[in-house]
Amino acid sequence: MEYRQEREAVLAAARRTVASGLTHGTAGNVSMRIPPGMLITPTGLEYERLTPEEVVATGLDGVPLPGERWAPSSEWPLHAAVYAARPEIGAVVHGHAPAASAFSCLGRDLPPFHYMIAAAGGDSIRCAEYALFGTPELAAQALRALTDRRACFLAHHGLLTLGTDLPAALALAVEVEHLADLFLRLLPLGEPARLSGAEMAAVLARFATYGQQPKG
Repeated sequence: MEYRQEREAVLAAARRTVASGLTHGTAGNVSMRIPPGMLITPTGLEYERLTPEEVVATGLDGVPLPGERWAPSSEWPLHAAVYAARPEIGAVVHGHAPAASAFSCLGRDLPPFHYMIAAAGGDSIRCAEYALFGTPELAAQALRALTDRRACFLAHHGLLTLGTDLPAALALAVEVEHLADLFLRLLPLGEPARLSGAEMAAVLARFATYGQQPKG
């Protein structure tokens, strides 16, 4: 089977989205870039019952590669649009996490009430305009919200995160879900105070060199 290790990685990441509370049942989807297009979870199958062979290899046109037996997630246009527009992105996670989904129903951007907003690449996490799931219109709205960002909310829907690889996309999804939950907990007390543009710029500058850096 071609791309065995990559399929196993996509399946492991998909199962982690359920274990981490980022999605449930057959909701959500996970993908990884490969040279011809992407590997993506199939439509309508629970991750715990999934096998690596059922992870679907497709082109960016959504057509399964020769030998594939299963149909890709209905959200394949969303993933394909990201890979076509963002060559630095190697993995995409879409989930229906409770707090992120609840926040998406507010139809508003998540403001800089906490410095970790910068983990998504800017001073806010935007909410994409509503569009029907599985459509090119949803993909287009998401791309607009993802300009200079690695995460966005999908209005009345859920969460989308991007990463250079699967661990990065997953970690960001967990972080954004935490931030959405924190914000919703604060709302009954009033609108949280916000960091200034200068304060967020300093955080973003620090994030550029934060963590382990390659030597040499």
